[in-house]
Amino acid sequence: MESPVLRSPEEIAALYRELSQCPSLCSACIGPEVTTRYGGKYCNVYTEWSQQDLERAESVKFCRQYLIFHDSQAIVYSGPSGTCSEIKGELLSRESPSGALKAVLRKASPGKGEEKQFLEIWDQNRKVKSINLTVLEKHGNVYEDDQFGCLSWSHSETHLLYVAERKRPKAESFFQSRTPELSSNCADERRDKAVKAFWSPGDTGVVFIGWWHEPFRLGLRHCTNRRSALFYVDLTGARCELLSDDTKAVWSPRLSPDQCRIVYLENSALGPHQQCSRLRMYDWYTKVTSTVLDVVPRHSQGTFTGIYCPALPGLCWAADSQRVVLDTAQRSRQELLVVETLSGSVTSLTMGAPLGSWSLLTIDRDLLVARFSTPSCPPTLKVAFLPGAGREAQVHWVCLEDVTPIPEISWVIRPLQPPADQENPQYKGIDFEAILLQPSRGLGLRKLPLVVMPHGGPHSVCTASWMVYPAVLCRVGFAVLLVNYRGSLGFGQDSIASLPGHVGCQDVKDVQYCVERVLQEEPLDSARVALVGGSHGGFLACHLIGQYPGSYQACVARNPVINMASMISSTDIPDWCLTEAGFPYAPDTLPDASHWAEMLHMSPMQYVAQVRAPVLLMLGEEDRRVPPKQGLEYYRALKARGIPARLLLYPRNSHALSGVEAEADGFMNMALWLLQHLQC
Repeated sequence: MESPVLRSPEEIAALYRELSQCPSLCSACIGPEVTTRYGGKYCNVYTEWSQQDLERAESVKFCRQYLIFHDSQAIVYSGPSGTCSEIKGELLSRESPSGALKAVLRKASPGKGEEKQFLEIWDQNRKVKSINLTVLEKHGNVYEDDQFGCLSWSHSETHLLYVAERKRPKAESFFQSRTPELSSNCADERRDKAVKAFWSPGDTGVVFIGWWHEPFRLGLRHCTNRRSALFYVDLTGARCELLSDDTKAVWSPRLSPDQCRIVYLENSALGPHQQCSRLRMYDWYTKVTSTVLDVVPRHSQGTFTGIYCPALPGLCWAADSQRVVLDTAQRSRQELLVVETLSGSVTSLTMGAPLGSWSLLTIDRDLLVARFSTPSCPPTLKVAFLPGAGREAQVHWVCLEDVTPIPEISWVIRPLQPPADQENPQYKGIDFEAILLQPSRGLGLRKLPLVVMPHGGPHSVCTASWMVYPAVLCRVGFAVLLVNYRGSLGFGQDSIASLPGHVGCQDVKDVQYCVERVLQEEPLDSARVALVGGSHGGFLACHLIGQYPGSYQACVARNPVINMASMISSTDIPDWCLTEAGFPYAPDTLPDASHWAEMLHMSPMQYVAQVRAPVLLMLGEEDRRVPPKQGLEYYRALKARGIPARLLLYPRNSHALSGVEAEADGFMNMALWLLQHLQC
C-alpha cells in the first residue's frame, strides 16, 4: 500500500497556501448600545483580522463588523454587517469611551521619502482632525507594538495618551560645526523608562508601568520577570508616586469601570522568564493593595492551575466592577476564567464548551467577545453575555463567524507521568502532557512518519489551538507530536521551578519518553521519526539527535540554542543562560569557570560528535535573542564531522522568523527536508 505522504512540492505548496490563508482574529471592540423605537437593543462589534498574502509577501489586515441584537442578558439575533475591507497604514486605533470618536495612528510613506506618522480623529462620518506627528518634531516614532504601544482616551474624551521614543539629537561628525540646539545636553539616561499607560481616575494624571534597566537593558519581549512597578504621575503637580512593590515584576494594569480599582499581574523579579503570576488589586481611594489570586504550586486534576497569561485583555472588567475575565493556559488548553476579586473565587466560562483553546478579545457592558480554535479548526468568533455573579457557568456562547473544522486532521491530548527513575527528587509527582495530531483519512496500511515538535521557552506551552505548521504537516501526511514537558506553563509553579538546573536532561528525557510511548501505542513508524523545534525547542531537538542518535532520522532547528556558554556574551537575555543552568544571575558579575563548564555541559554542543541525523538550520540574521552565531557554530561542527547539514539565513528576520516570506520559505524547506530524509 502506498504511503499517504505527499511527494510533490507543488502539492505541498498548495496546501500551505490554503491553510496559511486562514485569517487570524486579532482584536475586537464593541460600539455604543442603541435602543430602537420599539425598545429593542443592539450594538456593533468591530473586529480586526490578519491574513498572509503570499503574492504581496506581507500580512494583510482587514476589518469586519457584526450586529448584535440583545436584551442585556441574552443575544436575540446576530450577524455580519457588510463585507470585509482592508485596513491600510493603520498602526493603532482606539474608540473613545462613549464610542462617539475614534483615534487612529497611521503611517504614510510619501514617495521615497521618510515614513511619517499621523494622528487622526474621526467622528461618526468624517475625519475631524489630522496631526502630522513627524513634522511636529516633539518626539521620535510612536510605539505601535504590544510591548509599549498605547493609545488611550481620557475619560472626558478631550485628551489622548500615547508612548513614543524620546527625540534624540542627530549624530554629527566631530569635524562639523554644531548648532546650539544640537550641542545642548540630553536628559539623564537613567530616567528613561519604558511605559504602558492609561489615564487615572478624574483625568488628573497617568498610571503606568516603569522598568528598571541599569546597568544595562535586558530583553523584555516574552520576559515577565523584569523588575518593574506601578507608578502614578500627577499632571497637575508634576508628582510621581509609587503604587506597588518596587522589588517585583508587574505588568498589565487595568482600571475598573467605576474607576475605583486597578488589577495587575505580578511575578518575582528575575528567575524564569515566564512564571505562574499573582493577580493583585490596588484600591485607588483606600491605597490598599491586596492579592486576589496567588501563585499555585500544585494542582489537582480538573482544578485551577494558576495564571500564565502574557497580558490581561485591554478590557477585562465586568460591568459590576467586582469581577475580572481573563484567558490563561490550564495544562494544554487555553480557557476563559472569571475571577471574583473580593473572594478570589475562580469559575471557568469554557468548561462545558467544545475542547480547544479560547482567548478573550474584549468585554464591554458584560458582552464577551472571544476567539476559539483547535488544532484542526482555524479561529472562530464567539460572543456571549456574562451571567450574574454565581451563575457564570451558565454562559451561552453564540458563533458570529463559523469555520468548518478540517476533517482530515484528528487530535488528542495525552497525559503522561515520567517513570520513577526520571522523577525530579525535589519536585516529585509532576506530570505533563502532549498533543498528538494525525491524518484521519487515507492512511492505508503503511505506518505514518512522526514529526516531534517540542516548544521553545522553555517556560512556554503548546495549547490545543490552531497552528499552521503542524496543521499543514498533518495534511501532508505526517503525525505531529507537540510535547509540553515538565517546565511548561499551565501545570503549576512547581513544574516551572523543576526545570532550571536540569535543562538538557529533564526536558530531553520527557520528550524522549513521550516519543517512545506514542510509538508503542499508535500506528507510527519508528524508523521514520524527525525533530522540528525553534529556540529552546531547537535546543531540545539538537540534544535529542545527539543523546538518542538511533531514534531520529532528520532534524530541523530554527534559531536553536546550541552553546549556552558562548551565547551568554551576545544575547539580549544573558540571565536566561545562568538561570536555566541553575545559577543565580547578577548583572555586575561574570560566571566563574565552573559556571561556564556547566553551561557547556548542558548544551547540545556537548553531544555533537554523536549526531548522525541530517540537520537543516534556519536562522534570523537580526536575531538578538539567540544570535545566528549559535547556529553557525553548530553548522560548522556538523560539517567538520561529515554530517549532512544545510543552513538558511533569513535577512530582515529576528528570532521568530515571522516574516511572511520567511515563514513560507521555511515551511517548504522544512517539509522537503523531512520528505527527503525520512524517505517518504
